Amino acid sequence: QVRLVESGGGLIQPGGSLRLSCVASGNVLSIDIMGWYRQAPGKQRELVAHISLRGITNYADSVKGRFTISINNAKDTVDLQMNGLKPEDSGVYYCSAAVRRSSVDQYDIWGQGTQVTVSS
Repeated sequence: QVRLVESGGGLIQPGGSLRLSCVASGNVLSIDIMGWYRQAPGKQRELVAHISLRGITNYADSVKGRFTISINNAKDTVDLQMNGLKPEDSGVYYCSAAVRRSSVDQYDIWGQGTQVTVSS
C-alpha cells in the first residue's frame, strides 16, 4: 500500500512563498498521478494542481502562474511551490495519489494534510 506524508505548511504574510512537499512510501511503482488539493472552512475540497508520471501538469485557474508542481525522478516526491500567496489561498492542503490496483481499476489515497494560513 502507498502512504503519503505532507509537510511545509505554516503561517505566512500575503505575498510570501511556501514550498509544500509530499513524500510517498510503499509501492510507489503503482502510482499513476499525484496532486494537491485544498479545503477552506465551509468550502468543498478543490483541486490545486496535479502531475502525471511524465510531467504533464494541470492547475486550477486561481493558482495558475503563481504555483508550480513538480515530481522527482524516483516518482515518490511531489512538491508545490507557492508564490504570491493570498489570504484566499488559506486552507488545509492535501496530497493525493491515484494508485493502480489492476489494468482496469484504480483508487485514490490521501495524506493527512498540512495547514496553510496567509494573513497579515
